[in-house]
Amino acid sequence: MHSLAEVEQALAMRWPESVLDPSLSRVGDLVRVLGDPQGAIPVILVAGTNGKTSTARMIDSVLRAFGLRVGRYTSPHLQSVTERISLDGQPVDEQRFVDAYLEIAPYLDLVDSRHPEPLSYFEVLTALAYAIFADAPVDVAVVEVGMGGTWDATNVAHAQVAVITPIALDHQAYLGDTIEQIAAEKAGIIQAGSVAVLAQQSLEAAQVLLRRVTEVGATAAREGVEFGVVARTLAVGGQLVDLSGLGGGYDEVLLTVMGAHQAHNAAVALAAVEAFLGGGAGRLDLDAVRAGFAAATSPGRLEVVRRGPTVLVDAAHNPHGARTLAAALTDDFAFDHLVGVIGVLSDKDAAGLLEALEPVLAQVVVTRTSSPRAMDPDELGAIAVSVFGADRVVVVASLVDALAEAVAMAEEVGPLAQSGVLVTGSVVTAGEARALLVRGG
Repeated sequence: MHSLAEVEQALAMRWPESVLDPSLSRVGDLVRVLGDPQGAIPVILVAGTNGKTSTARMIDSVLRAFGLRVGRYTSPHLQSVTERISLDGQPVDEQRFVDAYLEIAPYLDLVDSRHPEPLSYFEVLTALAYAIFADAPVDVAVVEVGMGGTWDATNVAHAQVAVITPIALDHQAYLGDTIEQIAAEKAGIIQAGSVAVLAQQSLEAAQVLLRRVTEVGATAAREGVEFGVVARTLAVGGQLVDLSGLGGGYDEVLLTVMGAHQAHNAAVALAAVEAFLGGGAGRLDLDAVRAGFAAATSPGRLEVVRRGPTVLVDAAHNPHGARTLAAALTDDFAFDHLVGVIGVLSDKDAAGLLEALEPVLAQVVVTRTSSPRAMDPDELGAIAVSVFGADRVVVVASLVDALAEAVAMAEEVGPLAQSGVLVTGSVVTAGEARALLVRGG
């Protein structure tokens, strides 16, 4: 195999990352035969329900502002699988991705033969990322957990810093039906000697996480206690935030991403960087912190991809994420008429997501993506009608046509109105819309 398409085809033949098998035996076996690349570099793991990718990207950017070479692994991707593995803030180029895969490919069959089930798509990609980071080499790897924590393939590494973003209900079929059960699974990335950087949590989640910290002998840094957001104001190009870190205060930090949730993600990211660079013994260089956050981006997260009318793309895919998105739209935008383009995966809580967005959307265009997991648009449309009423819902099977319909509906409101379009419902929806709307995207 010599092309990215061929590698993607080989990966696609493995069982999907949307399925979790609670075992580290296969991926552990794979990294052992590869020489345990994850043990050759310091690792920051980022788990949680929402905000993981944005937080990981912020940690990456700030660490690079301090002169470190950073590898970043995030999932899922918006458009290309190479986005998942970044070096120096950029996705690895296609040839490097292909070459790295070809180097580990002979070992995949070997490991497959040793286990009742073959390696999964996500397990192979995770081992590939660790191998690329060790080969680069990087000074630190910032690694986003895929699903859960304890049994996630990324957890073959011992996290020097374990970050846990807000926990909510998602992936209940694999992680449990309660916040406590999900928190217990995500707490598995907190290991002996690590620093656990904990975003603000519900009481149920916080109790589980702190119990884990005590049991393994880790150190906790809690948002709202050891660090947090002091203030935030809207600014040209984003928002200005004042942050209280583990080592002191950091004022007038520019974030180019919108929403109060991104300010909280920044506070968590800053604490993670402080913990990695020295545990918060003193304030880090303010200019470097400001430069790192100013350069941080998060594609597909409240991203403006078009003007006239404004079109926003967001990867919210569960009720918690949708509520956060709705709050950001209310606080940081001034739309008079916002049209939603919604495509949801069939295993998600579509009703809960739509109910969270109902207060901020005047009309909804329901559609589907190319994903085999996409919910049928007629089925999603029926749910949308139950939430919005029939007069506010349109069903359009094609995403391309749905985008055109939504833009036309926004334009019909009139030139004096602040109208716009929001595309959301899944990472796949955000990614496919972004590919259509962003030049060179």
